[in-house]
Amino acid sequence: MAKVTANYEVVYIMDPALGDEAIAAMIEKFKALVESQQGTVAEVDDWGKRRLAYPINDLNEGHYVLMTFTSTPDLPAEMDRVMKITEGVMRSMIVCKDEK
Repeated sequence: MAKVTANYEVVYIMDPALGDEAIAAMIEKFKALVESQQGTVAEVDDWGKRRLAYPINDLNEGHYVLMTFTSTPDLPAEMDRVMKITEGVMRSMIVCKDEK
């Protein structure tokens, strides 16, 4: 049976206190994670530092990143697991853009 791929979007918020170099390294880390699982990154949109709708961990601002990628259905679960254990990632959400 052939591998089925789908289009996904992930939005994640990082602690802005990490600094520009650490934030850039984390963005590259998540791009490399997609590519190591035979996925393809379509776009990475760095939204920068923005005010949060509500405080998270006593912080009022976060660094937002939107990444669009194509992969097999098992990658989003792995990416979610990695983001939950990565220090500095405050929140993340992965959605499938394809209609079912």
